[in-house]
Amino acid sequence: MSADPENPTGRPGRPGDAGHVTSPASRTPSETEIETEIETETETEPVLGAPSRAARLGAWLGENPSPQSPPFSKYRWLRLLTYVLTSWLALGIALAGAEELSINYGFTYGVALLSTFLQAAAVILALWRPVPAWTLSLTAATATALLARQNLATLALPSPNWPWSAPILLAHMAVFLLLALRVRPRSTLAAFAVTALTTYVVEGGIGAQKYSATGPVALAVFAFPAVIGAALRSRSEARTELVQQTTITAEERARRTLLEERSRIARELHDVVAHHMSVISIQAQVAPHLVENPSEELKENLAGIRNNALEALTELRRVLGVLRSESPDEPEAVEDSARLPAPGTGPAPHAPQPDLARLDALLENTRAAGLDVVKAEEGDARGYSPGVELSAYRIVQEALSNVLRHAPGAKVRVDIAHLPNGIYLSVSNSRPSRPVPSSPGSGHGLLGMRERAAMLGGQVEAKPTRHGGFLVTAFLPRGGAPEQTEPEPAGPAPPAPP
Repeated sequence: MSADPENPTGRPGRPGDAGHVTSPASRTPSETEIETEIETETETEPVLGAPSRAARLGAWLGENPSPQSPPFSKYRWLRLLTYVLTSWLALGIALAGAEELSINYGFTYGVALLSTFLQAAAVILALWRPVPAWTLSLTAATATALLARQNLATLALPSPNWPWSAPILLAHMAVFLLLALRVRPRSTLAAFAVTALTTYVVEGGIGAQKYSATGPVALAVFAFPAVIGAALRSRSEARTELVQQTTITAEERARRTLLEERSRIARELHDVVAHHMSVISIQAQVAPHLVENPSEELKENLAGIRNNALEALTELRRVLGVLRSESPDEPEAVEDSARLPAPGTGPAPHAPQPDLARLDALLENTRAAGLDVVKAEEGDARGYSPGVELSAYRIVQEALSNVLRHAPGAKVRVDIAHLPNGIYLSVSNSRPSRPVPSSPGSGHGLLGMRERAAMLGGQVEAKPTRHGGFLVTAFLPRGGAPEQTEPEPAGPAPPAPP
């Protein structure tokens, strides 16, 4: 994973904002521990959340470039091409510019070469340190203009361009582009203002004889790369921030959905376990009264069983207190209005958990939502544990909810086969008859179904059909626990889905 050039530390933050520190909630534990140790050992460290002077100076000097800044690409060959082209431009400015200064402005070739060499060095330096490069370019251009001023009166017509000659103008324009790509817009604006002021002082204040004024043209030429560079940098920063926010939002939504699904499973299992533990507690309390003259050992053992059951109930309720909603009367948060509400939540969160006997009510509710649902059932629906019946109901409910969201107007077939070793479920739907609306869901419904089945020793499979529909199949063992069998398959195979 490549590091973000806007954020060398690798921590999330706003692009280009040097010294930005994320909130404690968004840090990893290792980052928090490291920062705590640094704060404890170093008392002169700057206050968290406020960038230090060195960081602000580094941002102003362009040490936190935009992704549009040099080297422009994560590919090595493209970076090398950028450096080669920039060096070629700098060499052309140095050689061709020196010849022009010596011919048109009366410089000796050595002085002209030194002047254009400084401009070429500024272009290359701008790849890494644009502000010092801009300072060097403007200083060299001003010195060249002042040196050429004394020769302008003696030069023959036509009058040369002054104070910005062509090679120096080209070099400063390249420096301005690299500067605008790397520093913040206000720094680019400040550099443009200083350049304009310097041009006005040299041309309008000091002046010279027999020259063609290039000040207004130079400022217009400099404004173009400044605006282009600032626009590219701002666009890149906006896209980077949008990607970061989108990633954070998607991760939080997926995490919240997963936690909600696991919390719902935990609440349902609590209700099932609490029922049995309550029965055990009551039976242990009543048992001594059913025996004539029970022994003290029997009373102690039954009292111990009852106390252990009550302690287990207390621990379950304590854990559930963290998971339950603070507002029991508030309906379950459902992003899609067509989604079926889960029994046991909403206006009556403490209602009995659903079982296979309530599947017909669920199918009627689905038909009322606009789906054509057909049910086929085989075998005797007896002997299942409460957890198996609850999970079977939830799997069918989630499969129907997915059909409502992703296949409006489809025909649905629900097959239930009661086998000697468990229950087989199949929910298939045809191709949707209406356009499928976009769904904001995070796609954790299938994950929740698989977790339910795996918890009971079963399995869930989901796949598209050849005719554009979708098929969800599940098998749950009758006892609600993984069977310890030999590698060969045990029991009759589930019937083929329709």
